[in-house]
Amino acid sequence: MNLELTETQRLVRDTARKIATERIASVAGALDREERFPRELLRELAELGLYGVNVPEEHGGAGAGAVAYALAMMEVSRACASTAVTMAVSNMVAEVICAFGTEEQKERHVRRITSGEYAAASFALSEPESGSDAGALGTTARRLEDGGWVLDGRKQWITSGQYAGVIVVWARTGGPGTGGVSTFLVEAGAPGMEVGRPEDKLGLRASNTVPLAFEGCRVGPDALLGSENGGFRIAMMALDGGRIGIASQAIGIGEAALAAAVDYAKNRRQFGKPIAEHQAIQWMLADSRAELDAATILTLRAAFLKERDRPFTREASMAKLYASEAVQRVTARALQVHGGYGYVKDFPVERHLRDARVTTIYEGTSEVQRMVIARQVLGR
Repeated sequence: MNLELTETQRLVRDTARKIATERIASVAGALDREERFPRELLRELAELGLYGVNVPEEHGGAGAGAVAYALAMMEVSRACASTAVTMAVSNMVAEVICAFGTEEQKERHVRRITSGEYAAASFALSEPESGSDAGALGTTARRLEDGGWVLDGRKQWITSGQYAGVIVVWARTGGPGTGGVSTFLVEAGAPGMEVGRPEDKLGLRASNTVPLAFEGCRVGPDALLGSENGGFRIAMMALDGGRIGIASQAIGIGEAALAAAVDYAKNRRQFGKPIAEHQAIQWMLADSRAELDAATILTLRAAFLKERDRPFTREASMAKLYASEAVQRVTARALQVHGGYGYVKDFPVERHLRDARVTTIYEGTSEVQRMVIARQVLGR
């Protein structure tokens, strides 16, 4: 892996950094407090190519590759993790449709995602009784005589579900287990799809998260993505790439927390000198810096492999596992450096700590990542 960025990668990173610092960071706290979906900011991200960083140019994307996408996610996450997760899922859906969709499906949806015409796109795999065990999902899809489908069931924890222009939905079309699952593209406002009440979350409060209910939801023959009963493979490939995005998000949150801790430590005085001169504080900052750098290398390695169409399942799980658990320690240390001030909303570190917590849960829990890694280690 070449650690020197290409001109394209630097350009994407710098573009993301510019909008993150100039437009997003200053309003992130207000977005969090008001639980406000940042529609205008997301449209600006799309206009800059950040809704399709790894999407081919012929479909409206930047075609800049997986490494550039990871770098962009780190920059946006550093400013606002809520905005970043909306960006992440929209990128993931656009990539999934590009990888498995027909030309008609790509033409209908991908450019609308990458241009920002769709406020967001959503990924609907989890259910109230089916999370880590995705093969146990209970939502069903029944084929109609005209070739269309009727979906029935419920989905849970759907990022941007209230605002998505298109939702990738997994449903059972065959027998039990992973072999009987298919994937569908369901458009906003589809008859029979109901969007539930937004969740009142600990963190990522400017990211919309809702349940979805499908009751006799009719979709056309062209809604099937990929082959019938071939949906589990699509889900696993999408999640592999999604884990790179969440690892990048975790790193960005950690970078924001560490920067706040460093700034505070230089200016806060105790016992006659800045607390940055106390060894206890220095060690917390040093450990955080080392862990974030290690997480970054793991994440960019996974992105590098993906970009070259090489196997990256294990590397993506390693990056997601390490980055998401490291950011728990980094944000906790940052709050500790701030002392009592870290515990109040006047300072951003409490938001970073809240936003970081979910990274060990979604896109596969830490326990699932360890299962994936162990299977690879054991040659299974």
